[in-house]
Amino acid sequence: MQQETTRSPWIWEHAQDNSARFVLGTRGQNPLVCFGINPSTAVPGAPDPTVKRLMSFARDNGYDRWTMINIYPQIATDPNDMDREHRADLKSENERHIAALLAGRPLTLLAAWGNLIAKRPYLKSLLADLVMISAAARCDWVSLGAPTRQMHPRHPLYVKGGTPLQSFDMDEYLRRLE
Repeated sequence: MQQETTRSPWIWEHAQDNSARFVLGTRGQNPLVCFGINPSTAVPGAPDPTVKRLMSFARDNGYDRWTMINIYPQIATDPNDMDREHRADLKSENERHIAALLAGRPLTLLAAWGNLIAKRPYLKSLLADLVMISAAARCDWVSLGAPTRQMHPRHPLYVKGGTPLQSFDMDEYLRRLE
């Protein structure tokens, strides 16, 4: 795992071979923490379209920083290229980074994976494990507007700018996924 340790405005935690990204964000006191499905091409100073949208939603909703994390940390520009079976080492490393990021703080977590959660059967169970980490920190879940027709929280690329954040009942969502 590679972690940038200089006091740059960026937070970037990734695998040494750049095959996985665990955390990407900026420093500040009041973060909007976004959960996606898997990372794409964003790196410090070069946000991808999803991260650009997250940056706008964070700013427009009064957050002084943003952080992007994912249910599965494997970098794949096309979600169809994600591992067919999750790798236990990536799962545990991702959980460790997310627990450290939350550090028991009751942060605002943006559920933002859209219908992509159906791409791989393992994503639902990985999400449930991550929700336990967030519950221990008493985090609040929000989403961007109304859910998709399949009842998943919307992906930032597929909502209009200015869409308000709204409370998201993660417990009910997980029950529906069972």
